[in-house]
Amino acid sequence: MSATGQLHEVSSVNLHGTTVALGDVGVLLLGASGSGKSDLALRFLAEHGRWPCGGLRRTLVADDRTIVTLTPTGLIASSPQTIAGKLEVRGVGIVEVETRVSVPLRLVVQLVSPQAVERLPSDDDTIELLSRQLPLRSISPFENSAAVKLALLLARCADVDRTAL
Repeated sequence: MSATGQLHEVSSVNLHGTTVALGDVGVLLLGASGSGKSDLALRFLAEHGRWPCGGLRRTLVADDRTIVTLTPTGLIASSPQTIAGKLEVRGVGIVEVETRVSVPLRLVVQLVSPQAVERLPSDDDTIELLSRQLPLRSISPFENSAAVKLALLLARCADVDRTAL
């Protein structure tokens, strides 16, 4: 409480998650340690320039920890300075990758088992972060198509005209 006795809304939170960007929109990948967040991010980044993204740039924002900040224009994702530009690749180690400093967050993806992925998910599924609602989807991260599915979901958020590809 402040000196006047009013509660202040939390304006940022540091989450256990990885964030990647497609063009100017970002997705926060959530899952337990070892669930495949970094692995999916690596495969998403490696697919650079391919369908269904219309050539939009794919970049890492944050690996393993993401700071989500509430701004007047929405939620912004960024990396803690100590790990900025670094991606953990199991079996290889920490690698330096191209990153964005921050990105507007437009989607949250929960990493789950293949059996937990809905065949036809509802567009009404959301998650609340810092009093704001974001679309929530589920992906099984180790499926061969997981990086493409992630790109498809992000392309929707980026309003990519996939019919022109």
